[in-house]
Amino acid sequence: MIETPSLVDQYCHGVLRTELGLGTFETHLGRGEGPPASGTTFFDTQTGFAIRRWCPPLLGLEPHCAPARYLARRRELGVMEAGRRLLRGSGITTFLVDTGLPGDLTGPAELARAAAADAHEIVRLELLAEQVADTSGTVESFLANLAESVHAAAADAVAFTSVAGVRHGLALAPQPPGPGEVRGAAGRWLAGRIVGGPLTDPVLLRHLLWIAVASGRPLQLHAGLGEPGLRIDRTDPVLLTDFARATAGLGTDLILLHGYPYRRHAAHLAGIFPHVYADLGPALARTGARAAAVLAEILELAPFGKLLFSSGAHGLPELHVVGARLFRDALARVLGGWVSEGAWSLGDAQRVATMIAAGTAARVYGLEAGGAGG
Repeated sequence: MIETPSLVDQYCHGVLRTELGLGTFETHLGRGEGPPASGTTFFDTQTGFAIRRWCPPLLGLEPHCAPARYLARRRELGVMEAGRRLLRGSGITTFLVDTGLPGDLTGPAELARAAAADAHEIVRLELLAEQVADTSGTVESFLANLAESVHAAAADAVAFTSVAGVRHGLALAPQPPGPGEVRGAAGRWLAGRIVGGPLTDPVLLRHLLWIAVASGRPLQLHAGLGEPGLRIDRTDPVLLTDFARATAGLGTDLILLHGYPYRRHAAHLAGIFPHVYADLGPALARTGARAAAVLAEILELAPFGKLLFSSGAHGLPELHVVGARLFRDALARVLGGWVSEGAWSLGDAQRVATMIAAGTAARVYGLEAGGAGG
């Protein structure tokens, strides 16, 4: 029996504080540019089936109950109580929370209280830059305040995360831009920007990445599937090969988030660069009953100590539940199968499971030393 009593969710978001109807709930299951097609439902996906399997028992219902019945029970309990039961039922002991998304979402401290767990903040670089731009009057003040803000955030955050791949694509020039190039890009961006406007300039995105690298905090890079409408060919993690090479030996670890459907590419990069790690997250949560097959593919390429669990959950506590459950089940099926075949010893299988579930995250993010708290 493979056990993972400690589970560090190394990348997730907060959960919604608002009650959800069937249609609103369902939008959080889909990744498309709009509602499901007429006559279809996002519950008819691997994620939807996984929710119906694992979440109803945590709210006192039978597995696989109808979505309408499940949501009626959820409303009966209330969003806070349902969230508390689901989060505590996930078995996650530590949450690393990206606070960079809009919406009525719980922060790390509130998530920790609801889940009876620990939580730490991940700072989203692009949002930080946009907030600095909103309060900086000149190019010089913007650049000075940006460097100071990243430095200050590094004192409390457990990591930085970047959506440069979402905003522009991962085929960025690998070297840091020069001071003149940065000033010119900042001037153009600030001059044409409205308050709250998103940062998409490739020079400033590179500049942000290199400021974060200089901080020494782990840097998470979004790759693979992401926002609706995203051209995923621009987010293949293999496009980060030159950046990984340029940052080697500088003391900052890079974590390739999500990766799916390019999980083999992410695993390959984690295998060739000592400071690169691969996230298991949505690669398992999206594939549901096929999660064990996907995990086995990743384990073909990446050193076992370079893989980290995450749920990638956003908005619904149910996504924390299925992320954790699918990971644990896939790990038990794959590693347990290898033990039963005699390919692995039970002791080695348990050691690897513990690393992927929590040990590697504790090492990378400094959690064993009591890293930044939420």
